[in-house]
Amino acid sequence: MTFRDMIDISLGNLRRMKLRAFLTISGVVIAIGAFVAMLSFGAGNYRYVSDQYEEFGLFTTMIVYPNDNKESDSTNATLLDRDALEKLGKIPGVRLAYPFDEFEVTVTVGDSLITSKARSLSPEVIKTKLFSNLMAGAYFHSDSSNETVVTSSILNELGYENGEDIVGKVMVLSVKAPSLDSALINIIVQEGEPIVERLREIRFDSLFNTEYRRKIMEREFNEGIKRFIQGFMNHQITISDTLTITGVLETTGGRRIRSTGVIIPEETARRLSHGSFGVGSDPTGLFAAMKSGHLFSFGEDENYESYPQVTLDIDPYINYEIIKDSVESFGYRTFSFAEQFKEIQRFFMYYNLGLAVVGLIALVTASLGIVNTMVMSIIERRKEIGILKSLGAYEGEIKRLFLMESAVIGAIGATVGILVGWVVSRIGSAILKYIMREQGVPVFEPFALPLWLIVLAFSFGVLIALLAGSYPASRAARVDPVEALRGE
Repeated sequence: MTFRDMIDISLGNLRRMKLRAFLTISGVVIAIGAFVAMLSFGAGNYRYVSDQYEEFGLFTTMIVYPNDNKESDSTNATLLDRDALEKLGKIPGVRLAYPFDEFEVTVTVGDSLITSKARSLSPEVIKTKLFSNLMAGAYFHSDSSNETVVTSSILNELGYENGEDIVGKVMVLSVKAPSLDSALINIIVQEGEPIVERLREIRFDSLFNTEYRRKIMEREFNEGIKRFIQGFMNHQITISDTLTITGVLETTGGRRIRSTGVIIPEETARRLSHGSFGVGSDPTGLFAAMKSGHLFSFGEDENYESYPQVTLDIDPYINYEIIKDSVESFGYRTFSFAEQFKEIQRFFMYYNLGLAVVGLIALVTASLGIVNTMVMSIIERRKEIGILKSLGAYEGEIKRLFLMESAVIGAIGATVGILVGWVVSRIGSAILKYIMREQGVPVFEPFALPLWLIVLAFSFGVLIALLAGSYPASRAARVDPVEALRGE
Protein backbone atom coordinates (compact mmCIF):
# COMPACT_ATOMS: atom_id res chain seq x y z
CA MET A 1 0.00 0.00 0.00
CA THR A 2 1.61 3.24 -1.16
CA PHE A 3 1.66 6.57 0.65
CA ARG A 4 -0.79 8.01 -1.89
CA ASP A 5 -3.16 5.07 -1.38
CA MET A 6 -3.17 5.76 2.37
CA ILE A 7 -3.97 9.45 1.76
CA ASP A 8 -6.84 8.59 -0.61
CA ILE A 9 -8.31 6.02 1.81
CA SER A 10 -8.03 8.43 4.77
CA LEU A 11 -9.73 11.29 2.90
CA GLY A 12 -12.44 8.90 1.68
CA ASN A 13 -13.17 7.74 5.22
CA LEU A 14 -13.36 11.32 6.47
CA ARG A 15 -15.81 12.22 3.70
CA ARG A 16 -18.05 9.30 4.68
CA MET A 17 -18.32 10.43 8.30
CA LYS A 18 -18.64 14.16 7.58
CA LEU A 19 -20.25 15.32 10.83
CA ARG A 20 -17.91 13.37 13.10
CA ALA A 21 -14.86 14.46 11.08
CA PHE A 22 -16.03 18.07 11.09
CA LEU A 23 -16.46 18.14 14.86
CA THR A 24 -13.09 16.44 15.46
CA ILE A 25 -11.23 18.77 13.08
CA SER A 26 -13.02 21.76 14.62
CA GLY A 27 -11.54 20.87 18.01
CA VAL A 28 -8.06 20.85 16.48
CA VAL A 29 -8.76 24.13 14.65
CA ILE A 30 -9.80 25.89 17.86
CA ALA A 31 -6.80 24.55 19.77
CA ILE A 32 -4.28 25.48 17.06
CA GLY A 33 -5.97 28.85 16.52
CA ALA A 34 -5.65 29.70 20.23
CA PHE A 35 -2.07 28.42 20.24
CA VAL A 36 -1.11 30.59 17.23
CA ALA A 37 -2.92 33.71 18.46
CA MET A 38 -1.28 33.61 21.90
CA LEU A 39 2.24 32.91 20.65
CA SER A 40 1.74 35.49 17.90
CA PHE A 41 1.22 38.14 20.59
CA GLY A 42 4.46 37.18 22.30
CA ALA A 43 6.33 37.11 18.97
CA GLY A 44 4.98 40.55 18.01
CA ASN A 45 6.08 42.15 21.26
CA TYR A 46 9.50 40.51 21.04
CA ARG A 47 9.96 41.73 17.48
CA TYR A 48 9.00 45.27 18.50
CA VAL A 49 11.54 45.33 21.34
CA SER A 50 14.21 43.80 19.11
CA ASP A 51 13.55 46.30 16.32
CA GLN A 52 13.78 49.20 18.79
CA TYR A 53 17.13 47.98 20.06
CA GLU A 54 18.40 47.56 16.51
CA GLU A 55 16.98 50.85 15.21
CA PHE A 56 18.56 52.99 17.91
CA GLY A 57 21.87 51.16 18.06
CA LEU A 58 21.42 49.88 21.61
CA PHE A 59 23.17 46.61 20.76
CA THR A 60 26.33 48.62 20.12
CA THR A 61 26.00 50.92 23.15
CA MET A 62 27.61 50.45 26.55
CA ILE A 63 27.40 52.82 29.54
CA VAL A 64 30.37 53.23 31.89
CA TYR A 65 30.01 54.50 35.48
CA PRO A 66 32.55 55.35 38.18
CA ASN A 67 33.02 52.57 40.69
CA ASP A 68 31.10 53.52 43.85
CA ASN A 69 32.70 50.75 45.89
CA LYS A 70 33.74 52.46 49.11
CA GLU A 71 36.29 49.75 49.85
CA SER A 72 38.21 50.54 46.66
CA ASP A 73 41.75 51.67 47.44
CA SER A 74 42.30 53.52 44.17
CA THR A 75 40.23 56.70 43.81
CA ASN A 76 41.87 57.86 40.61
CA ALA A 77 41.21 54.52 38.92
CA THR A 78 37.46 55.05 39.15
CA LEU A 79 37.31 58.75 38.21
CA LEU A 80 35.70 59.37 34.83
CA ASP A 81 37.73 62.35 33.61
CA ARG A 82 39.28 63.24 30.24
CA ASP A 83 42.17 60.87 30.82
CA ALA A 84 39.71 58.05 31.47
CA LEU A 85 37.76 59.06 28.36
CA GLU A 86 40.89 58.74 26.23
CA LYS A 87 41.80 55.43 27.85
CA LEU A 88 38.34 53.97 27.23
CA GLY A 89 38.41 55.14 23.62
CA LYS A 90 41.57 53.12 22.97
CA ILE A 91 40.03 49.78 24.04
CA PRO A 92 39.92 47.43 21.00
CA GLY A 93 36.37 47.35 19.68
CA VAL A 94 35.39 50.81 20.99
CA ARG A 95 34.63 53.13 18.10
CA LEU A 96 33.72 56.22 20.15
CA ALA A 97 33.80 57.19 23.82
CA TYR A 98 31.94 60.32 24.86
CA PRO A 99 30.74 61.70 28.21
CA PHE A 100 27.22 62.27 29.47
CA ASP A 101 27.50 65.88 30.64
CA GLU A 102 23.96 67.13 31.32
CA PHE A 103 23.12 70.48 32.91
CA GLU A 104 20.03 72.61 33.52
CA VAL A 105 19.32 75.48 31.12
CA THR A 106 16.67 78.10 30.41
CA VAL A 107 15.42 77.97 26.81
CA THR A 108 13.83 80.99 25.13
CA VAL A 109 12.31 80.66 21.64
CA GLY A 110 10.17 83.59 20.58
CA ASP A 111 7.80 84.34 23.46
CA SER A 112 8.16 80.88 25.01
CA LEU A 113 10.47 80.33 27.97
CA ILE A 114 10.98 76.92 29.57
CA THR A 115 13.47 75.11 31.80
CA SER A 116 15.07 72.04 30.28
CA LYS A 117 18.20 69.88 30.25
CA ALA A 118 21.09 70.30 27.82
CA ARG A 119 24.07 68.19 26.95
CA SER A 120 27.02 68.56 24.62
CA LEU A 121 27.91 66.20 21.79
CA SER A 122 30.40 66.30 18.96
CA PRO A 123 29.16 66.09 15.34
CA GLU A 124 30.69 62.60 15.11
CA VAL A 125 28.69 61.37 18.11
CA ILE A 126 25.33 62.86 17.18
CA LYS A 127 25.51 61.15 13.78
CA THR A 128 25.85 57.69 15.33
CA LYS A 129 22.99 55.21 15.20
CA LEU A 130 21.99 55.99 18.77
CA PHE A 131 20.96 59.51 17.72
CA SER A 132 19.86 58.62 14.19
CA ASN A 133 16.12 59.24 14.55
CA LEU A 134 16.08 62.80 13.20
CA MET A 135 12.46 63.75 12.53
CA ALA A 136 13.10 67.20 11.03
CA GLY A 137 15.97 69.39 9.82
CA ALA A 138 19.64 68.42 10.07
CA TYR A 139 22.45 68.07 12.59
CA PHE A 140 24.74 70.94 13.56
CA HIS A 141 27.80 71.16 11.35
CA SER A 142 30.75 71.60 13.71
CA ASP A 143 31.79 71.99 17.34
CA SER A 144 32.14 75.76 16.94
CA SER A 145 28.86 76.44 15.10
CA ASN A 146 26.17 78.45 16.88
CA GLU A 147 23.61 75.73 16.20
CA THR A 148 21.60 73.27 18.25
CA VAL A 149 19.37 70.22 17.92
CA VAL A 150 16.31 69.87 20.17
CA THR A 151 14.40 66.73 21.03
CA SER A 152 10.71 66.23 20.35
CA SER A 153 9.99 66.13 24.09
CA ILE A 154 10.09 69.93 24.39
CA LEU A 155 8.14 70.82 21.22
CA ASN A 156 4.80 71.11 23.02
CA GLU A 157 6.37 73.06 25.87
CA LEU A 158 7.67 75.60 23.36
CA GLY A 159 4.28 75.76 21.63
CA TYR A 160 5.08 73.90 18.39
CA GLU A 161 3.09 71.01 16.96
CA ASN A 162 5.72 69.49 14.67
CA GLY A 163 9.44 69.64 14.14
CA GLU A 164 9.41 71.49 10.82
CA ASP A 165 7.87 74.56 12.49
CA ILE A 166 10.77 75.06 14.89
CA VAL A 167 13.68 74.40 12.51
CA GLY A 168 15.48 77.66 11.72
CA LYS A 169 14.20 79.45 14.84
CA VAL A 170 16.60 81.36 17.07
CA MET A 171 17.07 80.03 20.61
CA VAL A 172 18.54 81.89 23.55
CA LEU A 173 20.17 79.39 25.89
CA SER A 174 20.91 80.56 29.43
CA VAL A 175 22.64 78.74 32.24
CA LYS A 176 23.15 79.72 35.86
CA ALA A 177 26.77 79.26 36.81
CA PRO A 178 28.51 79.40 40.19
CA SER A 179 30.95 82.27 40.62
CA LEU A 180 34.30 81.74 42.33
CA ASP A 181 34.54 85.47 43.00
CA SER A 182 31.24 85.40 44.89
CA ALA A 183 32.45 82.43 46.91
CA LEU A 184 35.64 84.21 47.99
CA ILE A 185 33.82 87.48 48.73
CA ASN A 186 31.30 85.59 50.84
CA ILE A 187 34.15 84.41 53.08
CA ILE A 188 35.12 88.01 53.75
CA VAL A 189 31.60 89.49 53.93
CA GLN A 190 28.46 87.48 54.52
CA GLU A 191 25.05 89.17 54.86
CA GLY A 192 26.71 92.49 55.63
CA GLU A 193 28.97 91.07 58.35
CA PRO A 194 32.63 91.72 57.37
CA ILE A 195 35.41 89.47 58.55
CA VAL A 196 36.71 92.34 60.72
CA GLU A 197 33.70 91.93 63.01
CA ARG A 198 34.57 88.29 63.52
CA LEU A 199 38.18 89.14 64.27
CA ARG A 200 37.04 91.42 67.10
CA GLU A 201 35.44 88.42 68.81
CA ILE A 202 38.82 86.72 69.13
CA ARG A 203 40.70 87.18 72.43
CA PHE A 204 44.19 87.69 71.09
CA ASP A 205 45.75 87.50 74.56
CA SER A 206 44.45 83.92 74.79
CA LEU A 207 46.00 82.77 71.52
CA PHE A 208 49.04 81.59 73.44
CA ASN A 209 46.79 78.94 74.95
CA THR A 210 47.03 75.84 72.77
CA GLU A 211 43.48 74.62 73.41
CA TYR A 212 41.93 78.03 72.76
CA ARG A 213 44.00 78.48 69.59
CA ARG A 214 42.88 75.06 68.32
CA LYS A 215 39.21 75.84 68.91
CA ILE A 216 39.47 79.21 67.16
CA MET A 217 41.23 77.73 64.14
CA GLU A 218 38.70 74.89 63.90
CA ARG A 219 35.76 77.27 64.19
CA GLU A 220 37.07 79.73 61.62
CA PHE A 221 38.07 77.01 59.19
CA ASN A 222 34.61 75.39 59.30
CA GLU A 223 32.95 78.81 59.05
CA GLY A 224 35.14 79.70 56.07
CA ILE A 225 34.28 76.47 54.23
CA LYS A 226 30.59 76.96 54.91
CA ARG A 227 30.69 80.56 53.65
CA PHE A 228 32.68 79.52 50.57
CA ILE A 229 30.15 76.85 49.58
CA GLN A 230 27.18 79.15 50.29
CA GLY A 231 28.68 81.91 48.19
CA PHE A 232 29.61 79.48 45.44
CA MET A 233 26.14 77.95 45.16
CA ASN A 234 23.82 80.83 46.13
CA HIS A 235 25.37 83.73 44.23
CA GLN A 236 25.33 82.48 40.67
CA ILE A 237 25.77 84.40 37.44
CA THR A 238 23.78 83.92 34.23
CA ILE A 239 25.60 83.05 31.01
CA SER A 240 23.67 83.14 27.71
CA ASP A 241 24.31 82.20 24.11
CA THR A 242 22.23 82.60 20.95
CA LEU A 243 21.86 79.50 18.78
CA THR A 244 19.95 78.49 15.66
CA ILE A 245 17.82 75.34 15.79
CA THR A 246 18.87 73.10 12.90
CA GLY A 247 17.03 69.87 13.66
CA VAL A 248 14.61 67.95 15.86
CA LEU A 249 15.49 64.53 17.26
CA GLU A 250 12.68 62.17 18.22
CA THR A 251 12.75 61.40 21.93
CA THR A 252 13.31 57.69 22.44
CA GLY A 253 15.28 55.40 24.71
CA GLY A 254 15.33 55.14 28.47
CA ARG A 255 16.70 57.49 31.05
CA ARG A 256 20.17 56.02 30.58
CA ILE A 257 20.31 57.34 27.02
CA ARG A 258 18.27 60.41 26.20
CA SER A 259 16.30 62.50 28.64
CA THR A 260 17.87 65.73 27.35
CA GLY A 261 15.80 68.42 25.65
CA VAL A 262 18.63 70.37 23.99
CA ILE A 263 21.81 69.06 22.36
CA ILE A 264 24.58 71.57 21.68
CA PRO A 265 28.10 71.40 20.19
CA GLU A 266 30.96 70.79 22.62
CA GLU A 267 32.56 74.21 22.01
CA THR A 268 29.28 75.94 22.86
CA ALA A 269 29.09 73.93 26.08
CA ARG A 270 32.62 75.07 26.96
CA ARG A 271 31.64 78.70 26.44
CA LEU A 272 28.64 78.28 28.70
CA SER A 273 30.62 76.47 31.39
CA HIS A 274 33.64 78.81 31.29
CA GLY A 275 32.17 81.16 33.85
CA SER A 276 31.35 78.29 36.16
CA PHE A 277 34.85 76.83 35.95
CA GLY A 278 33.39 73.61 34.63
CA VAL A 279 31.82 72.41 37.86
CA GLY A 280 28.23 73.37 37.04
CA SER A 281 25.53 74.20 39.53
CA ASP A 282 25.57 70.75 41.11
CA PRO A 283 27.41 70.72 44.47
CA THR A 284 28.91 67.33 43.58
CA GLY A 285 30.92 69.06 40.86
CA LEU A 286 32.42 71.42 43.41
CA PHE A 287 33.31 68.58 45.79
CA ALA A 288 34.80 66.53 42.93
CA ALA A 289 36.98 69.48 41.91
CA MET A 290 38.11 70.01 45.50
CA LYS A 291 38.81 66.30 45.92
CA SER A 292 40.87 66.12 42.73
CA GLY A 293 42.87 69.22 43.67
CA HIS A 294 41.79 71.28 40.63
CA LEU A 295 39.46 73.81 42.23
CA PHE A 296 41.75 76.77 41.61
CA SER A 297 43.44 75.51 38.45
CA PHE A 298 40.56 75.71 35.98
CA GLY A 299 41.58 76.75 32.51
CA GLU A 300 45.11 75.40 32.98
CA ASP A 301 44.24 71.70 33.01
CA GLU A 302 41.03 70.37 31.46
CA ASN A 303 41.51 66.90 32.88
CA TYR A 304 39.99 67.97 36.17
CA GLU A 305 36.48 67.65 34.69
CA SER A 306 34.73 64.47 35.78
CA TYR A 307 31.56 62.92 34.37
CA PRO A 308 28.74 60.88 35.93
CA GLN A 309 28.86 58.41 33.03
CA VAL A 310 30.53 57.75 29.70
CA THR A 311 28.89 56.14 26.66
CA LEU A 312 30.80 53.73 24.43
CA ASP A 313 29.86 53.10 20.81
CA ILE A 314 31.22 49.58 20.22
CA ASP A 315 31.91 47.46 17.15
CA PRO A 316 28.93 45.11 16.52
CA TYR A 317 31.28 42.38 15.29
CA ILE A 318 33.17 42.17 18.58
CA ASN A 319 31.68 40.37 21.58
CA TYR A 320 30.49 42.97 24.07
CA GLU A 321 31.66 40.79 26.97
CA ILE A 322 35.29 41.25 25.88
CA ILE A 323 34.89 45.04 25.96
CA LYS A 324 33.01 44.84 29.25
CA ASP A 325 35.86 42.89 30.86
CA SER A 326 38.38 45.44 29.59
CA VAL A 327 36.39 48.36 30.99
CA GLU A 328 35.85 46.70 34.36
CA SER A 329 39.57 45.90 34.59
CA PHE A 330 40.13 49.67 34.83
CA GLY A 331 37.89 49.80 37.92
CA TYR A 332 34.64 51.02 36.34
CA ARG A 333 31.10 49.67 36.36
CA THR A 334 29.29 48.96 33.09
CA PHE A 335 25.77 48.66 31.76
CA SER A 336 25.39 46.88 28.43
CA PHE A 337 22.16 47.00 26.45
CA ALA A 338 23.18 43.77 24.71
CA GLU A 339 23.37 42.13 28.14
CA GLN A 340 20.02 43.63 29.08
CA PHE A 341 18.54 42.22 25.87
CA LYS A 342 19.61 38.74 26.95
CA GLU A 343 17.41 39.16 30.02
CA ILE A 344 14.58 40.32 27.79
CA GLN A 345 15.05 37.24 25.62
CA ARG A 346 14.88 35.05 28.72
CA PHE A 347 11.65 36.78 29.79
CA PHE A 348 10.03 36.23 26.39
CA MET A 349 11.17 32.60 26.41
CA TYR A 350 9.33 31.97 29.69
CA TYR A 351 6.41 34.09 28.52
CA ASN A 352 6.03 32.11 25.27
CA LEU A 353 6.50 28.87 27.17
CA GLY A 354 3.59 29.79 29.44
CA LEU A 355 1.39 30.63 26.46
CA ALA A 356 2.45 27.44 24.72
CA VAL A 357 1.44 25.36 27.76
CA VAL A 358 -2.05 26.90 27.67
CA GLY A 359 -2.28 26.15 23.94
CA LEU A 360 -1.06 22.59 24.45
CA ILE A 361 -3.78 21.99 27.05
CA ALA A 362 -6.32 22.89 24.37
CA LEU A 363 -4.53 20.57 21.94
CA VAL A 364 -4.60 17.69 24.43
CA THR A 365 -8.33 18.26 24.84
CA ALA A 366 -8.74 18.16 21.07
CA SER A 367 -6.71 14.93 20.95
CA LEU A 368 -9.38 13.20 23.04
CA GLY A 369 -11.82 13.90 20.23
CA ILE A 370 -9.39 12.30 17.76
CA VAL A 371 -9.11 9.19 19.95
CA ASN A 372 -12.89 8.93 20.15
CA THR A 373 -13.32 9.38 16.41
CA MET A 374 -10.69 6.80 15.53
CA VAL A 375 -12.01 4.21 18.02
CA MET A 376 -15.52 4.58 16.57
CA SER A 377 -14.04 4.28 13.09
CA ILE A 378 -12.39 0.96 14.01
CA ILE A 379 -15.66 -0.44 15.33
CA GLU A 380 -17.49 0.60 12.16
CA ARG A 381 -14.75 -0.64 9.81
CA ARG A 382 -13.97 -4.06 11.26
CA LYS A 383 -15.10 -5.74 8.02
CA GLU A 384 -12.80 -3.47 5.99
CA ILE A 385 -9.88 -4.30 8.28
CA GLY A 386 -10.66 -8.02 8.01
CA ILE A 387 -10.76 -7.87 4.19
CA LEU A 388 -7.46 -5.96 4.04
CA LYS A 389 -5.77 -8.52 6.29
CA SER A 390 -7.24 -11.44 4.33
CA LEU A 391 -5.79 -9.88 1.16
CA GLY A 392 -2.33 -9.91 2.72
CA ALA A 393 -2.06 -6.53 4.52
CA TYR A 394 0.40 -6.65 7.39
CA GLU A 395 -0.38 -5.34 10.88
CA GLY A 396 2.15 -2.54 10.32
CA GLU A 397 0.31 -1.40 7.18
CA ILE A 398 -3.02 -1.37 9.02
CA LYS A 399 -1.45 0.62 11.80
CA ARG A 400 0.08 3.10 9.37
CA LEU A 401 -3.27 3.48 7.60
CA PHE A 402 -5.04 4.59 10.77
CA LEU A 403 -2.10 6.75 11.83
CA MET A 404 -2.30 8.42 8.43
CA GLU A 405 -5.96 9.12 8.99
CA SER A 406 -5.14 10.74 12.34
CA ALA A 407 -2.34 12.74 10.71
CA VAL A 408 -4.71 14.01 8.01
CA ILE A 409 -7.12 15.19 10.72
CA GLY A 410 -4.25 16.93 12.48
CA ALA A 411 -2.87 18.46 9.25
CA ILE A 412 -6.24 19.83 8.12
CA GLY A 413 -7.03 21.11 11.61
CA ALA A 414 -3.57 22.70 11.98
CA THR A 415 -3.74 24.41 8.57
CA VAL A 416 -7.17 25.89 9.17
CA GLY A 417 -6.22 26.66 12.79
CA ILE A 418 -3.21 28.71 11.65
CA LEU A 419 -5.51 30.75 9.40
CA VAL A 420 -7.99 31.21 12.25
CA GLY A 421 -5.18 32.26 14.59
CA TRP A 422 -3.98 34.80 12.01
CA VAL A 423 -7.50 36.23 11.63
CA VAL A 424 -7.87 36.49 15.43
CA SER A 425 -4.49 38.23 15.68
CA ARG A 426 -5.56 40.75 13.00
CA ILE A 427 -8.72 41.55 14.95
CA GLY A 428 -6.75 41.82 18.20
CA SER A 429 -4.17 44.02 16.50
CA ALA A 430 -6.81 46.44 15.24
CA ILE A 431 -8.37 46.70 18.71
CA LEU A 432 -5.03 47.23 20.47
CA LYS A 433 -3.88 49.83 17.93
CA TYR A 434 -7.12 51.74 18.44
CA ILE A 435 -6.56 51.69 22.21
CA MET A 436 -2.95 52.86 21.71
CA ARG A 437 -4.08 55.81 19.59
CA GLU A 438 -6.77 56.72 22.11
CA GLN A 439 -4.27 56.58 24.96
CA GLY A 440 -1.71 58.63 23.03
CA VAL A 441 1.03 55.99 23.21
CA PRO A 442 3.26 54.97 20.28
CA VAL A 443 1.40 52.63 17.95
CA PHE A 444 3.16 49.41 16.97
CA GLU A 445 2.20 45.99 15.60
CA PRO A 446 1.62 43.79 18.69
CA PHE A 447 1.23 40.52 16.76
CA ALA A 448 3.57 38.66 14.43
CA LEU A 449 3.34 35.38 12.56
CA PRO A 450 6.95 34.33 11.86
CA LEU A 451 7.77 31.21 9.87
CA TRP A 452 8.95 29.35 12.98
CA LEU A 453 5.52 29.79 14.58
CA ILE A 454 3.74 28.43 11.49
CA VAL A 455 6.04 25.40 11.38
CA LEU A 456 5.71 24.88 15.14
CA ALA A 457 1.90 25.07 15.10
CA PHE A 458 1.59 22.70 12.13
CA SER A 459 4.07 20.25 13.67
CA PHE A 460 2.28 20.28 17.02
CA GLY A 461 -1.08 19.71 15.32
CA VAL A 462 0.16 16.69 13.38
CA LEU A 463 2.22 15.33 16.29
CA ILE A 464 -0.67 15.51 18.77
CA ALA A 465 -2.93 13.85 16.21
CA LEU A 466 -0.41 11.04 15.70
CA LEU A 467 -0.06 10.52 19.43
CA ALA A 468 -3.83 10.49 19.81
CA GLY A 469 -4.20 8.00 16.96
CA SER A 470 -1.48 5.64 18.14
CA TYR A 471 -3.78 3.68 20.48
CA PRO A 472 -6.65 3.28 17.97
CA ALA A 473 -4.12 2.33 15.26
CA SER A 474 -2.60 -0.37 17.47
CA ARG A 475 -6.06 -1.63 18.29
CA ALA A 476 -6.96 -1.78 14.60
CA ALA A 477 -3.77 -3.69 13.82
CA ARG A 478 -4.70 -6.37 16.36
CA VAL A 479 -8.13 -7.07 14.84
CA ASP A 480 -8.52 -10.77 13.96
CA PRO A 481 -9.61 -10.99 10.30
CA VAL A 482 -11.49 -14.28 10.87
CA GLU A 483 -13.50 -12.82 13.75
CA ALA A 484 -14.08 -9.61 11.80
CA LEU A 485 -15.44 -11.43 8.71
CA ARG A 486 -17.40 -13.98 10.77
CA GLY A 487 -19.10 -11.15 12.63
CA GLU A 488 -20.20 -9.67 9.35
